[in-house]
Amino acid sequence: MESLPKYYTRLFNGVTDALEALQKRDYGKAEDLLIRAQQDAEEIYISEE
Repeated sequence: MESLPKYYTRLFNGVTDALEALQKRDYGKAEDLLIRAQQDAEEIYISEE
């Protein structure tokens, strides 16, 4: 199996965590998780170039 890029797995895990927060109706936490995952994924992508 091919290994996925680190930025993809970081973003995927962030989305998973945000979905869990949404199920608990913790919208602020979900937003924070998505923003942080996006920022982390961007940083990882840039550092891997």
